[in-house]
Amino acid sequence: MPPMVMEHTLDPKEDLLSRLGDLTNYRVFNNQALVAVYIRPTKTKSGIYLSDKTVDEDRYQGKVGLLVKMGSTAFQDDNGQWFNNENINLHDWLVFRPSDGWSLTINGVLCRMLSDTQVKMSIPTPDSAW
Repeated sequence: MPPMVMEHTLDPKEDLLSRLGDLTNYRVFNNQALVAVYIRPTKTKSGIYLSDKTVDEDRYQGKVGLLVKMGSTAFQDDNGQWFNNENINLHDWLVFRPSDGWSLTINGVLCRMLSDTQVKMSIPTPDSAW
């Protein structure tokens, strides 16, 4: 089954980064990752409208987010147990289990604070997984 591709009026990455604003003075410690949660728009590219309840559920069960800050040791693994040859970079789209993250809002944007090992994978676009 192909992914549900959403109709975006703005690029989702640029939109999240713009709404978050300058995070220069925010410091994330150790192996932690700050991820801005992707909330789907209400319409798919094929013209199907999602209900408000479905979209609102992304606030609680959203499993895709944009990596916006990370601690100095995040995604580093000297013995190769967790991140052997994996490169995770700022502004990558990540998949995680919603219950693993600590929910917080920064500048009106829903975010999750995760330990790096709670990230399950990276994906090319936020609509690649749901």
